[in-house]
Amino acid sequence: MRIGIDFGTSYSAAGAVIDGRLQLIRFGDDHQFRTTVFFPLRMPDVAQFELTEALSEQVRVLVAGAKRDQTQEQARVQRLREEAMRQPAHARAQALALVPTARKQSDFEIQRAAVVAVRRQWAADQIRQAMTAGADVDNALYGDEAVEAYMASGTGHLVVSPKSMLGYKLEGNARETLLRIATQLLSHIRTKASAQLGTQVRAAVMGRPVRFRSSMKEAGSAQALEILTDAAYAAGFDAIDFLEEPAAAAYGYHRELAAPSRTLILDIGGGTTDIALADVGGPSAAPVIHGSWGDPVGGTDVDIELSMRGVMALFGKGITPTAVHRYYEASTVHDLERQNNFRQASFKHVDAPYGPRLERLKLPGHTVRLNRAVERAKIGLSEQDQVGVELDYIEPGLRAQLDQTRLQDAASPFLRHLGELMRRAKADLSVEPDSVYLTGGMSRSPYVPAAAREIFPGAKIVTGDASLGVVAGLAHAAGA
Repeated sequence: MRIGIDFGTSYSAAGAVIDGRLQLIRFGDDHQFRTTVFFPLRMPDVAQFELTEALSEQVRVLVAGAKRDQTQEQARVQRLREEAMRQPAHARAQALALVPTARKQSDFEIQRAAVVAVRRQWAADQIRQAMTAGADVDNALYGDEAVEAYMASGTGHLVVSPKSMLGYKLEGNARETLLRIATQLLSHIRTKASAQLGTQVRAAVMGRPVRFRSSMKEAGSAQALEILTDAAYAAGFDAIDFLEEPAAAAYGYHRELAAPSRTLILDIGGGTTDIALADVGGPSAAPVIHGSWGDPVGGTDVDIELSMRGVMALFGKGITPTAVHRYYEASTVHDLERQNNFRQASFKHVDAPYGPRLERLKLPGHTVRLNRAVERAKIGLSEQDQVGVELDYIEPGLRAQLDQTRLQDAASPFLRHLGELMRRAKADLSVEPDSVYLTGGMSRSPYVPAAAREIFPGAKIVTGDASLGVVAGLAHAAGA
């Protein structure tokens, strides 16, 4: 059994063609899940504390120190009392009143206090070791459930959009960590698919962008594919193939058309924007792909800009001397290094109310909560004139008001990239396309079809399934 997998920046999905019919895999109540994974920490059980030889030695050291300190304190109090008694009669009572009372603890009390101190230190060490050792991969949670669990627990590891990191230079054990995360996500998909389809799924066609987000150009894409391949095999797949995401969307659209059409497929996801020119429809078994183009920009870039331009003023951006990159670090939830840098920064020197607000934003889950609210506002502004972003977890009554003008401003860098990419594709075309087929989460935004009409005024704009257009095509490709 071979399935199609859309391993997305924002959301992931899977599907298969059974007896000629598309069957999408369910993840909870939906056909997709947020590409986010939460690894809880294995926290120590204090009931498991035992006085080993090493810990008993710590107790003996503490007891000896406590007895020594107690003897010295009693001697000091005795000296103060003797000095007070040597005072003149009229000043003696006042001097004695200033002498502290030195209560002598029994050996049992000293021993018990030492054991309590050693147990407390042991628990703290166990927690630090758990945090250093990493995550409880056997109890990972996925999607919105992962986000909710992270915000509720305040501990553990939340990884948002691991796909966004695959193409970057990975220092130290970062590659192994990312491989483990990708393995967990693909294992989750394979397990769900196997259970729903009633057979062990061992092969897949996985979507890939034309260009991965990367700091290493082509080497970054090669690294990303290598990690995904290793992760797929580690997750239990025996065979894995890759298909560019706009080409995959062409497979899905191909089956919807009775008449042939030369179509420009425009797939705009959370992390990348991809284009393919394909002959779709008609009697042929599969679409014919003539070329592809891609840029590593997408919906998450609009989310970040909307946060920067519409929300971060409430945290002092443009008002206090706080460096602008700190606000980018807070807004970029899929970048673990930036998130870590933000959490390690101190804003106690920043004037109120902005410093306290930034300190609150550093608390576990709060940057993710803000990012989700901004993303919802972006989606809401596709249909509404104004949307509020509630920030009462930062400060009671704190609220940002976003409108269409603010969204258009935040989307302007992305739209510039989108226009340049479509013009680049148009320059390479020998003939104009009959239609432009839109898919991917960002295709819901009204400014995307408007941009497509501007570049391809003679083409028919076709709105496909924004969420499942790519996975449907991958499933058909897998079943071919």
